[in-house]
Parts: sequence; C-alpha cells; structure tokens
Amino acid sequence: MEAYANVFQYPYSVIEQVPFQMKGRWHEQYFHNQNPIVLELGCGKGEYTVGLAKLYPDVNFIGVDIKGARMWTGATQALQEGLTNVAFLRTNIEVIDRFFSPGEVSEIWLTFSDPQMKNPRKRLTSTWFLNRYRHFLVDGGFIHLKTDSNFLFTYTTYLVEKNRLPLLFRTEDLYGQMRNEKEISFLGIRTYYESMWIARGLNIRYMKFCLPQEGELVEPDIEIELDDYRSYKRDKRSTKETAK
Repeated sequence: MEAYANVFQYPYSVIEQVPFQMKGRWHEQYFHNQNPIVLELGCGKGEYTVGLAKLYPDVNFIGVDIKGARMWTGATQALQEGLTNVAFLRTNIEVIDRFFSPGEVSEIWLTFSDPQMKNPRKRLTSTWFLNRYRHFLVDGGFIHLKTDSNFLFTYTTYLVEKNRLPLLFRTEDLYGQMRNEKEISFLGIRTYYESMWIARGLNIRYMKFCLPQEGELVEPDIEIELDDYRSYKRDKRSTKETAK
C-alpha cells in the first residue's frame, strides 16, 4: 500500500519519530473540500468506510486500523471505484489524537470493536479513549457504536448514563427493530464478520450518543456479565462470569 494515494501508514514507532504533517490540514491537502470528516476506528477490511462513502458523497470518511493486510481490501476498492471522499490511516488507535486538530472530526464510528472484557482502558468507548476523542472531535460530536458484544454494549450504556451523555438512539436488536431501512440505510451496511454473527443468530446492537467537551468523564462502577459465546477468533479466555 506504499504506492496508494489514499493510504497513510504511521504506526506508533513511526509517529514517535516523524510528526504527521497533515494534522489539521486534511480538508486542504487531501480531500480538497470542507465537507465533514468522519472516522471509523478499527475499520478492518474497510467495508463500512467504503459503504458510508458511497451513501454520503458529500462527507469525507477515514478508516483507521493497524492491520494493513485487512485495510488493503477497502483501500483497493476505493481506488478502483474512484471514491475521492475516502482515506485510510494505518496506525495504533491509542495515538489517534496525533493525526487530527481540535474540531477537525465530526463523527466517530466504532464497528464491532474488541470488547476488551478484561481491560477497561483498552475499550474504545472507555473514558481513556473518549478523552482522546475530545482532542479532535467537534463539541457534541456523534459517536456510533455497532456491536455484537452484549458486554461492550452494556458497559457503554452504563458509561453514557453515568456521565449523562446525550443518547440519541439505542437498540439491542438493530435488524429486528429497523422499521424504515431506507431512511436509516447506513445501518444496513454489513461487514464480513457481522454477516457471520447474524447467520449464527446473534443480535446486532447499536447506539448513537454525543460527546460534549465539558465535564469530567468517570467510569461506571458495576459488574457486567461476560459474553457467553466466542465470537469469530475471539476467546473469552477466562473462567470469570462478570467484569467491570
């Protein structure tokens, strides 16, 4: 992907030594417009990033992941289809705030993130990450969570309630409650792994909430039942029944 014009590769070892020169200049230097920028963190093969870009040509989308072999699929498709509102950033999400300036990003998508049941700090909806997002997300910017994990969904629900973050939409059975698929067609984009989980009869959960800049964020202090299944290549690896 070194030759791909729509891919920027800055893993942690690189960004430590070489500052990202396009920080704060994505509109001018890459997209060449002032349309909103939306991130998908943990984009995998990029199905969601590309799918959203097709649905919303007046919005810019950036897929972020550390695994280049997966990202190659979406980056290649975007180039072949001439999608100029798509970019991919290969880096560690832990340092995502080094690539964007305050207010440069409008929304964040978290699609089927690892629930990190044993490590709260690594959850992409944890206060640790939400505080990172505040460095570049517009005040009150949207965060979308789409997941097969009841654990991550429940944890995020408690976190949103604890911090009184504005909750715009929440469902524990997305496809069972979709009444007007055309109106919310972006929710129907399905990744490869999502299709596998649906085939196994697992509910897909979704929520959308706002992240204001003001206020100290605190973790919910509550025990949550661990997921009682093994997702694709995801092992609970613990005899515990609950975690915080």
